[in-house]
Amino acid sequence: MENQEPQRLTRPRKKKKKKRKGTWLLITLVCLLLIAGAGYIFRKQAALLAFDTLMKDTVTETLDQSYEKIDEEVKPDKVQNPFSLLLLGTDERKNEPGRSDTVIYSVVRPEDSKILLISIPRDTYTEIAEENKKSKINAAYARGGIKRSVDTVENLVGNNVDFYATINFQGLKDVVDKLGGVHLPITKVIENKQKIHEKLRIEPNKSIYDGDDALSYARYREDSDFNRTMRHRVLIDAVMARALEIKNITKIPDLIKVAGSNFKTNMNSTFMIDLAKSFYEGSMPTFSNYMLKGKGAMRDSIWYYDPDEEDIEYIRKLITNWHDPSTPADQLMQPSMEDGSNASGQ
Repeated sequence: MENQEPQRLTRPRKKKKKKRKGTWLLITLVCLLLIAGAGYIFRKQAALLAFDTLMKDTVTETLDQSYEKIDEEVKPDKVQNPFSLLLLGTDERKNEPGRSDTVIYSVVRPEDSKILLISIPRDTYTEIAEENKKSKINAAYARGGIKRSVDTVENLVGNNVDFYATINFQGLKDVVDKLGGVHLPITKVIENKQKIHEKLRIEPNKSIYDGDDALSYARYREDSDFNRTMRHRVLIDAVMARALEIKNITKIPDLIKVAGSNFKTNMNSTFMIDLAKSFYEGSMPTFSNYMLKGKGAMRDSIWYYDPDEEDIEYIRKLITNWHDPSTPADQLMQPSMEDGSNASGQ
């Protein structure tokens, strides 16, 4: 584990006036990266010109419809360096409260083209904001929406959430179908067999997998949180690779529309487009991944994921190091590869 200490442990949080409450991961990153990758095959300035001429208005209109602020907050129009982003993959179905099945705290450093992704298992046992009691972290979204999710995650990681972005998993299915399916490395049957889980089955070695299969691939949960998180990353790569195939380039505005109808964020359209362009003009970002360590525990016949207290402190240091604008790129802490965490990669 990295021994380098950052200059400070937590960033002081600005006090906000409390007002009445008015949602990679998964497809949220796809929404953002689709913008950056839309013109990738055309390269640099020609691609930016093509985007501004052919796609910018459509993308801007879609992203404006996805904008949803928390309370009366005011967020900057210009890209900050660095900033934190809470990514939530929600599973909202009819007649059921929404659940945040994917929880990822990320730190984005546009000037360095680097992104830190910290996966927090959805069953993590932690104190829920405004309730003064502990429960699974995904209960925060079900009980209090994005505001309570943000406050709960901030309490856990000891750092502010600058922005949030949520995507309903239904958007994942629609995007994959619009692409004509995706390629997935499935070499054996994937099937939920326990009665408490929804029924799903995916056959192996298909040449292409449709939206239903992709959604099942993301939802399958009868192995481990670590493997589930890894499947989410594999699926992101598969969707991006498919979207950037020559035959699918012209579908990107429609893809963003499909994803946008299931997408909510408090980043405005100008901010997101400028962010995508900043990555594109420099280099596509590299990702450093980590998952909060812990172990399973039963309480009142309910399974929880108890986070390791030492690992919580490590994550706080990791975030502070990345979130500090004075930290040089070559002094960024890199996540440890011990006990199931995942090192940097494209």
